[in-house]
Amino acid sequence: MRRLLLWQSVFALVAVVAAAPFGGWAATSAAIGAGVCLLANWVFALRVFRRYRADAPTELALRIYMAEIGKIVLILGLFTLAFVTLPSLNLPALLGAYFAVQVLPALFASRPSV
Repeated sequence: MRRLLLWQSVFALVAVVAAAPFGGWAATSAAIGAGVCLLANWVFALRVFRRYRADAPTELALRIYMAEIGKIVLILGLFTLAFVTLPSLNLPALLGAYFAVQVLPALFASRPSV
């Protein structure tokens, strides 16, 4: 999980830098999209793997489901807050950065160490 979160942090930085040439609102929107994704995934990881016990699989499964529900609620709440308070958000930059941080690092984190 640490490896995935590290790769997500790298992709978040890359997404913001890539959006910067398109203007301040594009970079801000990318930072918000990437930040929401990072925060939600960190919270998920902390809730699932804190006091982790492999000998209690049903408890772990319940914890994973509850953490995923909490993650979705957090994402929806933060995106709603961003849309309500920042009217000039760049939707493609926001969602593009979120998608890049959520999906692309999984491709890199799953590769074996060299």
